[in-house]
Amino acid sequence: MPEYLAPAVYVEETSFRAKSIEGVSTSTTAFAGPTRKGPTGEVPEILTSFGDFERVYGGFGDLNFGPGNTLNFVAHAVKNYFDNGGSRLFIARVFLARAGDDDGQSRSAFIGADGDNANNLRFEARTPGAVGDGTAILSLSTSEALNARALERAPQGTLLNNDGTLFLKTGETWADAGDTALGALVAGATFISLNVLFRDAAGNEYFYENMGFAPTHPRFAGSVLAQTPSRRIEQLENPYNIDLGTGVTAFRLHAIVATAIADAGAGANSAQVAISGGNDGLEPTAGAYTTPADQSPFDQLARIDDISIVAAPGSTTYNATQALGIQNALVGHAEARRAYRIAVLDTAPDLTPAGALTEKAQFDSSYAGMYYPWVVVANPLARPDDGSIPQEIALPPSGFVCGIFARNDNTKGVAKSPANEIVRGALRYQTDVNFAEQELLNPRGVNCLRFFPGRGNRLWGARTTSSDPEWKYVGPRRYFLYLEHSIDRSTQWSVFENNGPRLWANIRETVSSFLYNEWVSGSLLGTNPDEAFFVRCDRTTMTQNDLDNGRLICQIGVAVLKPAEFVIFRIGQKTANARS
Repeated sequence: MPEYLAPAVYVEETSFRAKSIEGVSTSTTAFAGPTRKGPTGEVPEILTSFGDFERVYGGFGDLNFGPGNTLNFVAHAVKNYFDNGGSRLFIARVFLARAGDDDGQSRSAFIGADGDNANNLRFEARTPGAVGDGTAILSLSTSEALNARALERAPQGTLLNNDGTLFLKTGETWADAGDTALGALVAGATFISLNVLFRDAAGNEYFYENMGFAPTHPRFAGSVLAQTPSRRIEQLENPYNIDLGTGVTAFRLHAIVATAIADAGAGANSAQVAISGGNDGLEPTAGAYTTPADQSPFDQLARIDDISIVAAPGSTTYNATQALGIQNALVGHAEARRAYRIAVLDTAPDLTPAGALTEKAQFDSSYAGMYYPWVVVANPLARPDDGSIPQEIALPPSGFVCGIFARNDNTKGVAKSPANEIVRGALRYQTDVNFAEQELLNPRGVNCLRFFPGRGNRLWGARTTSSDPEWKYVGPRRYFLYLEHSIDRSTQWSVFENNGPRLWANIRETVSSFLYNEWVSGSLLGTNPDEAFFVRCDRTTMTQNDLDNGRLICQIGVAVLKPAEFVIFRIGQKTANARS
């Protein structure tokens, strides 16, 4: 009760209703795997389209782990995810550096022709990846300084060429490198700015113009192309930065660029600097997904509370031992305490049904579902005039399945098992699973993607990898995760409240109201609320020892709906006068 220490009229706000529980999102997805570029060891940013993915992590281009090119499975999975109804996606990039100190980043040589690189500069890609190899094209722009008023209004750090001598604006004065003040402005004096055009290995161009040479300039090149930008969006979408030596002043920076342009030949108005040395690292191992413990891809995803679905597209193409380790780590990530997420597992490519059963035998978890076979799609990189590029490619099913999960949740609700849904973008499957083969696969927890004449390509399975019959379906497992996460997030207000009947009644009312809405929406079984759920929170659920140790225990039971996996119509003959 608040304190009342002086005579007065006190007006207080209060609430006469129980706290409410808001349902959490169930369709937010995360992929972990190698990409062409993008940050590593950082908490990922949310993506809402494939265009977002291209800007931050690169496009469809193949990866090269050493011996040859590998399909960029994560990029294709992202496209499949959004095409099949996904809307929110996080990417945790996996990069395994090659031997030595090779960080995989592309860099130019130092330019400036000074033996001490503190007086030189170079350009470098902000993140690892062979796509960072390319060029930086340097040029100078000039604009005429018409009068004294233009000099007065020029921003700090502006560089001026006055009759062949450079002057820098500092405070209210202009001075050259020897601190000689600017005298009379001569005809033809010009302001000078720096332009840099980057072109990466994929042909993408990034143009930065009208940059200044001094740190006091509002568009100083060292700030626009900073190694550690102050704005997160610049760090994500600006793929290159400039590495300025500590001794590079405004006059020295101009001299480096002007000399490079002059060295390009008579009449040249730009200089081209090669950027090279980038690589995609090595084929990822299980350790690349889980270490170091505080910066690993899975650790970074664990820091994001909204994720409900996780996958590692393409991981089953790696070394068999490492692939199994990655899949196990993915399941462990989903099973972590208060993770509230489910793992979508791929089988390896080119498996027979017997091979799929062998892979499934290695997993037993209600927090994962396994999908088979791989999906054949039209290659987005194919060209009609280039026969060397395959017209079709096979992709792991996880990208499609995660998108179907999201589409199912948004159109029908998480309580409905995500199956009997169209697989958008599929041409066919690596293996055409028939009815008899699915009779073998389905009871063992392998969810199949199948083609049905007249109904197209569909996801035709909704089982977890668990051997526990109580948790054999993906739908009920995901629905329970939704209930648990929603109740967890929306009842944090109760922590440290007085643990007595008033709090217990409030908890009962809060949870019951939430579950009543779930029953009304058709997500729970039962003809009335008493059949659909119960909520108990009183002295029957807590002992004195619980109360003495600060424990509030609320027991909740719900009658969850199971999918109609086997629809049976019993038909028999009857005589004309037989009663039904």
